Amino acid sequence: YPTRRLRRNRRDAFSRALVRENTLTTSHLIYPMFVLDGHDERETVHSMPGVERLSIDLMLKQAERAFLFGIPAVALFPVVRNNKTDDGREAYNPDGLVQRAVRALKSELPDLGVITDVALDPYTTHGHDGLVIDGEIVNDETVGVLCKMALSHAEAEADWIAPSDMMDGRVGAIRDALDEQGLYHVGIL
Repeated sequence: YPTRRLRRNRRDAFSRALVRENTLTTSHLIYPMFVLDGHDERETVHSMPGVERLSIDLMLKQAERAFLFGIPAVALFPVVRNNKTDDGREAYNPDGLVQRAVRALKSELPDLGVITDVALDPYTTHGHDGLVIDGEIVNDETVGVLCKMALSHAEAEADWIAPSDMMDGRVGAIRDALDEQGLYHVGIL
């Protein structure tokens, strides 16, 4: 007959709360937001029911709602339709879509954490995360562009940079680039 009676720890709500291993609240969440150019623009993402791409003005309203519900941070993913190039240079345009979205969020909701995706695929005509030269994705040249992109996001006041590409050495290179510009406070996720 069992001598351990763990059920007694689960009998009452207060005791379950004391012994449970994990809790999950809205303060643990990051709200992914898909931002697009324009004004009063909204598009359904059919592959993700309930998710929409929003222009910056609508994104601000949605971010405010999330923040009021206790969600402490948003992660931005751009929908780039124009200005795509082989070299993805729009990714580090100081007046680019993500940079404008970050500045708007930090202006309206300064205590909201803002995380930006760092990868070239939304900005390249070929859709790869890296630069393509002679049919090959080139790592080191891509890392240089990713550093420019991360710096432009940090200068727009992003709190965290989230490289989602797969280039070797990019996290260390981005950290060095941020630190060289005195952006020590910007995290890398």
